[in-house]
Amino acid sequence: VLANKAQPSIYAPYSIFVAEIASTTNEALLLDARLKQAKDDDERLLYLGAALENLRGTFFRQAMFAEFEAAIHGKVDKGEALTGEEITAIYADILKRYHGEAQGVMTIDPAYALEWAYVPHFYHGFYVFQYATSIAAAQDFAQRILDKEPGALAAYLKMLGAGGSAYPYE
Repeated sequence: VLANKAQPSIYAPYSIFVAEIASTTNEALLLDARLKQAKDDDERLLYLGAALENLRGTFFRQAMFAEFEAAIHGKVDKGEALTGEEITAIYADILKRYHGEAQGVMTIDPAYALEWAYVPHFYHGFYVFQYATSIAAAQDFAQRILDKEPGALAAYLKMLGAGGSAYPYE
């Protein structure tokens, strides 16, 4: 809505990165409000547990996915062919590293190494990193807004209003 009002129609559409920032900034602001309105510790734990699971799924896991994408694309860029077995081995190695298998944190069942084949995001080149980077940006926006930092809300709204008129990092 803000971009449609502020930009010519050609520049109003926004990137996935910007959409994710908007979505996760609002989730962070809602979490803060719900925590403040919670009636007891059990309700607060419910909200905090959901927030932690969201971070696991959209920050930790997506960063892992991005590393996997970079690894397989790197091999292809070098002219190396990839088989399903090789892709599975790469994914298994990354899963084990991210989940601390060598340190005894947990053991990864070999069946999980096939997960790469079922993640539709991998079929849209270098898409998943946007989740991890956008949640980091969103947390920064939300914290600055919650801290009532001068200009924070205006900067957030300006970013939303920019639509596709600039690169997201601008």
